[in-house]
Amino acid sequence: MATRHDTAAAPPTKEGGAAPAGPPVESPETRRKRARLSRRWQRDVRWSPYAFVSPFFLLFLAFGMFPLLYTAWASLHTVELTAPTDMEWAGLRNYTRIFDDEFYWNAAKNTFTIGIISTVPQLMMALGIAHILNYKLRASTFYRVVMLAPYATSIVAASLVFVLLFGRDYGMINWFLGLFGVDNIDWQNDKWYAQFAVSSIVIWRWTGYNALIYLAAMQAIPQDLYESAALDGASRWKQFLHVTLPSLRPTILFTIVVSTIGASQLFAEPLMFDANKGASGGPQHQFQTLGLYMYEQGWVNQHLGRASAIAWTMFLILIVVGIINYVISRRLRASS
Repeated sequence: MATRHDTAAAPPTKEGGAAPAGPPVESPETRRKRARLSRRWQRDVRWSPYAFVSPFFLLFLAFGMFPLLYTAWASLHTVELTAPTDMEWAGLRNYTRIFDDEFYWNAAKNTFTIGIISTVPQLMMALGIAHILNYKLRASTFYRVVMLAPYATSIVAASLVFVLLFGRDYGMINWFLGLFGVDNIDWQNDKWYAQFAVSSIVIWRWTGYNALIYLAAMQAIPQDLYESAALDGASRWKQFLHVTLPSLRPTILFTIVVSTIGASQLFAEPLMFDANKGASGGPQHQFQTLGLYMYEQGWVNQHLGRASAIAWTMFLILIVVGIINYVISRRLRASS
């Protein structure tokens, strides 16, 4: 008996024959094209992130690293502003003469005192303002914008306004103090009064900025801690001392370091506060900072070599501050 085998007929092709089984075969040219696209995609995935961040590194090399290295090289030479390409090797002479330069140490002391006078009240006020803004207030967004407004104001414009406020004969500060029987104060010529006036500009400009930093850190504190403290009978003041401050220790350390760096680079405020708009920081250099002294040596006295050495001493001071910050941060993390 014959066995019947039923097979499905293959669909006819254009030529009338059966279609080939399996996937279509790619031509060599198609395979080469697909391989090129695959390699191009792999290169794009690997190198495109570097291309996206390359503008930052190019700008940093052009405007950051090159000036830093060139300043270090110029600090080892005797070079004048009138002939910046004529360099005479001086070795460490520009650095060693700093130790006998009374004007440098006077500027360093002024920078330190102005930094203390401006940083401590500024951070304390910023902490208090942030604590108030952390509660639910009406128009809280408006108050936060107001806190940031001084930071967005031009330093030159703000300094000129403060010069008018601290005027000896017609300033509003002396007028207000006169209501209490205080004689007119010569803010620009007295050492401590001048440093206080310069510090007030820094305080006005940066208090709101630091307050917003503290506010952001406060809002990241878990509310469970405050609820637990309230259940234990802690008042708001005790909650602030025992919950808020310990949680803000890293943020407070950060703002201290940033404010210290800013104080060491103070330049525009004392420059504009000087009545003669010079770099001497007053007739007796009573509020001349390191930034002003560097500017005076480089662009007034035209000694670029000395100014470069002063700039590098300021850079070394910032490195020391960064090391101290690193050590304290490690200890805080270890203790927590």
